[in-house]
Amino acid sequence: MPAKNRKYNMEDTFKLQGKRKQLVDDLKKKGITDTAVLDALQKVPRHFFIAKGLEEKAYEDVALPIASEQTISQPYTVAFQSQLLEVKSNLKILEIGTGSGYQAAILSTMGANVYSIERHEALYKSTSVLLRKKGYRVNLFYGDGYKGLPTYGPFDRILITAAAPIIPDDLKTQLKTGGILIVPLGEGGRQVMTKLVKNKDDSFSVTEHDSFAFVPMLKGKVSDNV
Repeated sequence: MPAKNRKYNMEDTFKLQGKRKQLVDDLKKKGITDTAVLDALQKVPRHFFIAKGLEEKAYEDVALPIASEQTISQPYTVAFQSQLLEVKSNLKILEIGTGSGYQAAILSTMGANVYSIERHEALYKSTSVLLRKKGYRVNLFYGDGYKGLPTYGPFDRILITAAAPIIPDDLKTQLKTGGILIVPLGEGGRQVMTKLVKNKDDSFSVTEHDSFAFVPMLKGKVSDNV
């Protein structure tokens, strides 16, 4: 369905709130312990970010299709990445791959100053309208995520929400000393969630975490596909 024609359910009923609470309880059991992350997932209605008619699946822990042949990540993935980021209020965070806007809304709700890049023009436009309509303060840009946003950097945190075969040097440069970069690293069907912390000598301390499946991060391309 073209992004501009997608319909969303903007109501947040008691039933949906109850489903969201159950989802958060399930995420706790799966190992998400950061209370700020859990609070944000409780506050942000995930069904706002998927097509109308999928509300019944909104609070299942599954990825769902959105516009431009992309997906909204499963809630556990969003929570896991957010927890690894170690988000604190007023941190400047660069997100590569806005997608539906759900992850950006979570980070914004946690008090971060979010800058997000989307390469699909139609998705960028529809998500911009949605975030603005629902009052989420996110700075959105249409462009190539491999290049980052050097004009607005450096950033305290960088989150890549697509499978990256490598970590672009431009993004490493835009990360502050002591900053954290989270990326699903690798090609193929599964990637390893990787955490980099930038040291004073511009080297990186690297740790690897669970494996996940993401759509690929494409270099040097922007798209007006719907």
